Amino acid sequence: MKIKFLFLAAALGCAGFTAAATPIPESCQINGFALGCQAYSFKEFCVFDAIDKTAAAGGKVIEFYPGQSYGPDKPSVKFDHNATEEMIAAVKARLAKAGIRAVNYGVVSIPKNEAAARKIFEFAKKFELYAITTESVDAIDTIEKLVKEYDIRVGFHDHPRQPKNPAYKMWDPNYILSVVKDRDVRIGSCADVGHWFHSGLDPVDCLKILQGRIISSHLKEENATFQVVPFGTGKMDIPGILAELKRQHFVGNVSIEYEANWKDSVGDIAKCVAFVRDLGAKK
Repeated sequence: MKIKFLFLAAALGCAGFTAAATPIPESCQINGFALGCQAYSFKEFCVFDAIDKTAAAGGKVIEFYPGQSYGPDKPSVKFDHNATEEMIAAVKARLAKAGIRAVNYGVVSIPKNEAAARKIFEFAKKFELYAITTESVDAIDTIEKLVKEYDIRVGFHDHPRQPKNPAYKMWDPNYILSVVKDRDVRIGSCADVGHWFHSGLDPVDCLKILQGRIISSHLKEENATFQVVPFGTGKMDIPGILAELKRQHFVGNVSIEYEANWKDSVGDIAKCVAFVRDLGAKK
């Protein structure tokens, strides 16, 4: 597909909390990016392990996802927006201990029903998250109302193109732009650059299409067969992607989503963190 370019015109530590939609503290940045992990990278582990492994890999922030195991003592209990106050307090304590800031939650389905959707925003408010990630385009009116009320951003995520399902349009940045361009500025894109690459698109071009509307990013590197590999060892232009985000004065979170080596990925993710850090050092 030929992409048509459409352009739109703290002193607190990482474990601290600030107003939900304010910029993520500079202390959480690596080479100018609030860099850490999408907890899905550690889907084989509980949420406490995901926090610890993010810290061990050198990340500063974490993006929760719905349905991760809460803990080894409660393997059937999931950590999501239905979590009890006791569970939330325990997770907050682990974040503080590890020096990791929670910044995002998703990919989560947001229902049209306002009361049900509000439960997700209340969960985000309790962690004072920067944003929520979803693909629930059909709930855009409810989302916009709650974004304004809670001052929490929402980014629409993209999975790869589905040739056998033409009804799926989220892979196309022009479609995402058509959804968000006339909405509150706190609604935009969660730019999953690996999925754009997998769809045959140039991620840098996609970022340019969505300029001014990029809320967050799922950052991954893929090789020629679309396997996830450490940054700098695949076929994607990670330096170009990061340079474009900087050009746009992007202030959201960058979540490394390492969908490989599920049981022992900390070393690979650490290489990704080091790659981003070293880019800054070279400059």
